[in-house]
This record gives sequence, structure tokens and C-alpha cells, in this order.
Amino acid sequence: MAESRAKAGAGKTKTIIVPDTGRIQPQARELEDAVLGALLLEKDAYSMISELLKPECFYEKSHEMIFSAIVDLAATQRPIDMLTVVDQLKKRGELDTVGGPLYISQLTSKVVSTAHLEYHARIIAQKYLARELISFTASVQGKAFDETIDVDDLMQEAEGKLFEISQQNVKKDVTQINPVIKEALSMLEKAYNRKEGLSGLSSGFTSLDKVTSGWQNSDLVIIAARPAMGKTAFVLSMAKNMAVNHNIAIGMFSLEMSNVQLVNRLITNVCEIPGEKIKSGRLENYEWEQLNYKLNELYDAPVYIDDTANMSVFELRTKARRLVREHNVKCIIIDYLQLMNASGITFGNREQEVSTISRSLKGLAKELSIPIIALSQLNRGVESRQGSEGKRPQLADLRESGAIEQDADIVCFIHRPEYYKIFEDERGNSLKGVAEIIIAKHRNGATGDVRLRFKSEFAKFMNIDEDVSVREFTSGMNASEPMPAIPSAGEDFLRQGNPGDVPF
Repeated sequence: MAESRAKAGAGKTKTIIVPDTGRIQPQARELEDAVLGALLLEKDAYSMISELLKPECFYEKSHEMIFSAIVDLAATQRPIDMLTVVDQLKKRGELDTVGGPLYISQLTSKVVSTAHLEYHARIIAQKYLARELISFTASVQGKAFDETIDVDDLMQEAEGKLFEISQQNVKKDVTQINPVIKEALSMLEKAYNRKEGLSGLSSGFTSLDKVTSGWQNSDLVIIAARPAMGKTAFVLSMAKNMAVNHNIAIGMFSLEMSNVQLVNRLITNVCEIPGEKIKSGRLENYEWEQLNYKLNELYDAPVYIDDTANMSVFELRTKARRLVREHNVKCIIIDYLQLMNASGITFGNREQEVSTISRSLKGLAKELSIPIIALSQLNRGVESRQGSEGKRPQLADLRESGAIEQDADIVCFIHRPEYYKIFEDERGNSLKGVAEIIIAKHRNGATGDVRLRFKSEFAKFMNIDEDVSVREFTSGMNASEPMPAIPSAGEDFLRQGNPGDVPF
């Protein structure tokens, strides 16, 4: 490594380490010769290494062209040998560039055995990844010295590029079925021994859990709806059920609201006090007591909130891993998907970016083996359709990308007929205060509709048969009496700290 020194402070020098630029990049030319020669001689050789190598893995440009011609032959199911490769290179106008037929024939003479072909191919792939990392770090270093580039933007770009490189090295060997059967039986026994008979995490909504058997590990669940349908209210009600009632650790990434706004919504939900009163602080005496009593449920609840705006999917991956490792988080909720980005990677359009985000979230759910629940917006197609049935969301309404539908294991829509002035169903049953959870896609189970009760003033979803009456807490004082300055009923609540300070 070369060193240069610069003055830093009074009489001090700062050492800056600069990478040598004259070193030869990692490569394995002899192995490249051997692998290409084996491909020309052995009939089934390409199928053995097709998942390991791509043309750019080869250091020699001529070798990259030869392997690219082999890939073309394999893609069209034509034989791969010296003659067909020469012919394909001739069609591509690259035969003379690679050294002509003589060079192709010389490659076959360098093959000792094809027994270790896969091992040789892995070495070539590793050398390629090493070159990519060198190029990546050199680029980041150069930009880090450029004071016109924002460091946060550079970190986002670096994380995105590093993710791209790491994905190239993700390979998983096949597994014989016996251990998988044992794991499946173990999960079946655990589900049998649970009182509720669920194999996944309970949402707290009985009718929904019957269809899904709970949120399953490794699943990507999309909860989609038009604005004002109650997406955030639904996941907050569910988070309360899971964290408070079942002590399940939940991680929430709120890209739309601050942590205090989200906690205020949660307080409204749990304490059953209208949100306008929570904002204004104009609570009656009994409501202060109700607040103080109900809020005890939330203290020490295992809910962890991150309200970073404009978060990239790569930053989320890092934070999610930490939540699982340090806090044993069992489920992650994202509000909402379209507010995320994949900075650091160049895309032709927004649809491609959203596709990368949804694919990354599915990969993260598998990696962490937890359910990830992401909220999503719907496009305006719902509003333009006529009739009561026309207002029901469909998979085609998912906004900005069809890849969301493909990557998700479960897609649920929230539909409130009352919002569209539809107050009765076809059987004459009242739809006031009723929300339908439409399970439009369920990769491992049934689809269908589930009805829940929705209390708009409390932004709260409940089981359809749940008692919806608000419990009133009456103090010794008459409710009409003037409210004390900093109400005594609220002092205990205020003494325990600002809602934004709790571990939400």
C-alpha cells in the first residue's frame, strides 16, 4: 500500500492509505482455458456449470466471447462442440477477435480431466467477485474524496451496489427430502399443541386467522387499499393484538408518519378515545382516567418503531436483521411499500424499482424466517368503476408494479362499503361499521372474504362479534366539573414520560 501524509492540526500529520494501482487483478487464466476446453469436449459439461458462470466472469475478453457463444448455443438447445462454437462466433463476427479456429482447437488440448469442472468454475466465479469488489471499493473511495457528493447518498449507493454483488454469490445447494419432512412434521405437532390450532403468528382477528392459520414465517404479506380505508389502523390494531395480547415482538417501519404520530394513533386505538381529543388534549375527567388505565397495557410492550423517511430497502434489511438479532422480533410491518426506494441501483422506470423492492422484501422474509407485512397503495381504477361490486379492489389495482402480486405470498385488500355509501349487502345485512378483508391471493391456502368491525372514531379494527361499547371510567367528580390544570388523572401517565420515549 502506498502512503501519503498531510498536515492535520498543529504540527500533526495524518496518514492516508491509498491502494496500489499497479497490482494485477484476481484471475485464473489456466482454469478459464480448462473450463472452456471441457465445455467443447464434454457433452453435459455446460449443465454442470451454467448456474455458476456468466460471460463476464471470464477475465480474458476472448474467453468471455467464447463462453457467450456457448450460452447462445445452449439457449437454443444446439450441440456444443468445437465446430458449432466456431460457427456461432463467425455469425457474431467475433471469430477473428478471439484468435480464429486455431485458438479454439488449442483450448481442447489444455483439458486434463473434466472431473473437477465444477470446482474450477467456482474458482473462476470467486475471482470475478473479487474483481467486482475491488472495482466497487475503488469507486466508493474516489467518491468519498469528492466533497461535492453527499455522504448519506454515497452510503445508500454503496449499500445498493454491495447488495447487487452479494446477490451474485447467493447459491443454495439442494436438500434431500428426509430432513425437510422431519421439519414439516415438527411444525405440524407444534400447531396441534397450540390451543388456537395456528401454525403461524396470530393476528388477533379470529376469522382471519382461520383462513391464514396465522401469519407464516418467510411469507411476504401485502395489505393494500385505497387512501382512507384504514391500512395503518388495521396494522396498528393487529400490532396491539400481537404485542400486548400475545407478547410477540413487532418491528414497525413507518415511512409516512413520525413515531409520535404513530403512537398517538395507537393510544387512540387502545384507549378508545377519539383522535381529535388526543390531538387537542381536550379530554373529560373520565377520559383521563380511561387513558391512564388503558395506557398501562402499552408500557413495556415489545413494539419497536423506526420512522426514518425515504428509507431504502437496503437500509431496511440492515435494521431488520438487527431487530431480529437484538430484540427477537418475530414480525415486521412496513407502512408503506411505495414510499421506499432502492437507491444505489439505476432503473429504467419506477416499476422496475418497485419490483426490486418487493423481491428484496420477499428475500428478507425468507432470510430472517419471519413474516413481513407491507402496506401498499392501490391505483385509482377502483374509484372509476361503477356499482357496489366494482368498488371491490382487485389484484390488477396494485399500484406501480405487477411484481408485488407475484412476489407476495398473501395479498389482502381492505374494503369498507360504507365509505362508498353502500350500507347494505345483497341479503339486506347492515354494512355500517363493517370492513371486509379480501384475501385475493393465498399461495399456500384458500382465498375468501373476512368481515371485521371498524370503529372509525378510534381507528380500530375488531372481531365482528366483539363488544364495541366503550368502557367509561367515572371519577369521584362529576364529568361536568371543570378539568383540573394538568389533570391529576393524567399525572401518572405524564410522569412516565413522553409517548415518543417508550420502546415503540
